[in-house]
Amino acid sequence: MPALKHIEVQLSEQAQKSKTAAQLIKTVQDLWYDRGVELIIFKNPIIDKSVAEVLDLHYYTDAFLDKPINIVESLKIAEALLRMETPPAKIDLGRLTHEYQIESQDFEDIDDFLVFKLMKIEYHSRITPKDVVLYGFGRIGRLLARELMTKTGNGNQLRLRAIVTRGEITDEIIDKRLSLLKNDSIHGIFHGTVVPDYENKALIVNGTTVHLISASQPDDIDYSTYGISDALVLDNTGAFRDKEALSRHLKANGISKVLLTAPGKGIPNIVHGVNQNDYDLDEQDIYSAASCTTNAITPILKAIEDTFGIENGHLETIHAYTNDQNLVDNMHSKYRRGRAAAINMVITETGAGKAVAKALPQLEGKLTSNAIRVPVPNGSLAILKLNLKSDVSVESINTCIKTYALEGDLVEQIKYSINNELVSSDIVGCSAPSIFDSKATISEHPKSCILYVWYDNEYGYSHQVIRLAKHIARVRRFTYY
Repeated sequence: MPALKHIEVQLSEQAQKSKTAAQLIKTVQDLWYDRGVELIIFKNPIIDKSVAEVLDLHYYTDAFLDKPINIVESLKIAEALLRMETPPAKIDLGRLTHEYQIESQDFEDIDDFLVFKLMKIEYHSRITPKDVVLYGFGRIGRLLARELMTKTGNGNQLRLRAIVTRGEITDEIIDKRLSLLKNDSIHGIFHGTVVPDYENKALIVNGTTVHLISASQPDDIDYSTYGISDALVLDNTGAFRDKEALSRHLKANGISKVLLTAPGKGIPNIVHGVNQNDYDLDEQDIYSAASCTTNAITPILKAIEDTFGIENGHLETIHAYTNDQNLVDNMHSKYRRGRAAAINMVITETGAGKAVAKALPQLEGKLTSNAIRVPVPNGSLAILKLNLKSDVSVESINTCIKTYALEGDLVEQIKYSINNELVSSDIVGCSAPSIFDSKATISEHPKSCILYVWYDNEYGYSHQVIRLAKHIARVRRFTYY
């Protein structure tokens, strides 16, 4: 009987925690949809998450961060935020809850605590929403559409207004575009509503009209006829890579800024979190979000360079196969990529080693690089062998990266993993472009190390594109991490 009673107590406690989590979820949704205030828990999103997922995040903070937080306290903080008059913001509920548990004796109540912690939010300017056009609707384009529509909230940041593709837009094509948006073999079902509007050649996504526009050239479109103005184009086609070609977007009526979702020539190549503030938004209209690999390694390299200094090194990427490769053996413009992608490991080139210098000029000429495409459809790994200017150890390297993952400008970019069993499928769906595998770090010589950095080359990169898009569009909210 004592054992049975113990089980009953456990079940009762868990039921109460689940009920509290459900109340927290409702409050999180109210803040997001009514006020544009997004709550996260130590960088992990909690919008549209289940009770089990929210509880798991609370357990995770205890295991990883040594910062246990109580879900009852989290709910109290969230409810107090709901009472406050705040402009759109992104606030780490986990950090606030942890800080309140430590500092509560210094304040009269939760409201007093929050006013002190978030006083800068009152000085944050109101945001003017930005129209967005997706030019191209491939792998990255569809993930961008999913994320943009999931995080639209009350529409006070980025508003997806149109998708541009080649070819006639028939009812059948609309159905196929809808299906590709709704269903994804890697990332699963899109949990929003997508309804065709055949008459107006559009998709109604979560109740919002997204126009489908056919065009063979960027400057053939008059976006103003769709009610689109001062818009940001996200070019996902890969067909236009230099400043001259991308400038054609700006000739279209209704477009004011362009962001290429690939490495670009003659334009700023930006890794958000690292060098986005190096450029004047009033002087530049065309930008590149670099590559998925560059976004994965640059945050880690910045942390190491700033802390220890880098003499030189080599990058090897173990990369998922892409649509650029052949499904079966066939002709290809590049060596080896013509061989069947799903049954071969394929050595090929990557420009990521050189591209890093566009974000971190101090690493110019210091990195060599190569790539191996492997038979997985998504989820990649970068291996960095670095020779350093200072003595290091596994502990000092890991401490450095953990610090950058928790504090400063790279908290959105670096996820610090302590998972002994981490494999590529585990990182699919991670919004951070760099997942640092702390259990794999090697440092057998005082001034060298080998680092393993995982990345979801689709989902993580798409989030970096959106972060940069928000910066370019000047719709980045006040953040408290």
